[in-house]
Amino acid sequence: MSLDARVLETLVAQRRRFLAFLAPRVGSPEEAEEVLQLALVKGLEKGEALRDEESAVAWFYRLLRNVLVDRHRRARRESQALALEEAEAPRSTEDTAALESTVCACVAGLADTLKPEYAQAIRRVDLEGTPVSTFAGEEGLTANNAAVRLHRARQALGRRLIELCGTCCTHGCVDCVCDPDRPRVGDAPSS
Repeated sequence: MSLDARVLETLVAQRRRFLAFLAPRVGSPEEAEEVLQLALVKGLEKGEALRDEESAVAWFYRLLRNVLVDRHRRARRESQALALEEAEAPRSTEDTAALESTVCACVAGLADTLKPEYAQAIRRVDLEGTPVSTFAGEEGLTANNAAVRLHRARQALGRRLIELCGTCCTHGCVDCVCDPDRPRVGDAPSS
């Protein structure tokens, strides 16, 4: 089903008014046109019960407002995600070097205690910085299978770190001084 032909004609005749309503809310005539087209598509999908031309205009303004709200919400989420990504990304190679120096020294040693394919995944991707897609090609795996292997390897490594370091690794291993020969958190003191 679609909009009644008279209702559709009424909406098309109001195009300039709809664009005038949208333009100050989205910033440019081009964006207003884009929002209007999106709303028209939604209107065609949802407006089959409309038969009255006057109520159709009021209904379409509500639809336009809903599309604007959705658009602003999506833009805010994207902006927040980009801000978070920017905040987490190293700002220079100096920052990267400092970050790498805080990684627990236990990781490299414990990686060798994992299954060989897990150790290789951790070494190549996490320690050497090889992209997962490149690692997948080198190992004859699909990118998805390589990502699954890396995920499982990280889980196994995480369990090993907890076994060795106790609570140190739950706090990020910053300035880690773990020693496999010293008693771990939770071990009974030797007598």
